[in-house]
Amino acid sequence: MARKHYDLVVWQQAIVLVKAAYALSAGFPRSEIYGLTSQMRRSAVSVPANIAEGVGRSGNRDRIQFFVIARGSLTELDTYIVLAKELGYATDTSEIEEIVDRVFALIGGLINAERGKSASA
Repeated sequence: MARKHYDLVVWQQAIVLVKAAYALSAGFPRSEIYGLTSQMRRSAVSVPANIAEGVGRSGNRDRIQFFVIARGSLTELDTYIVLAKELGYATDTSEIEEIVDRVFALIGGLINAERGKSASA
């Protein structure tokens, strides 16, 4: 059985984002392993996971809900990136911020496409 989410650019970019979040958080102090490191990684992983779950749902409303949750996790991750910078754990976050922006736009497009399907039905 084909896994449709593998073909989505948004899901692929979300995987890139997870790798970037893991790389960034690898340099955090050991004291943050159960704090910011864990929270950052969890929110990052949630993005592609919720996109995949949304794609796997049969109802349009369910798909949109999971895509909205993915966007919420992305916004949460964005906050952790800001905190990492403010706390001095990361200096250059421009690369991961670009990925966040890209994924945010792609999720928005996915949500709009699904909403368009329900409006035309």
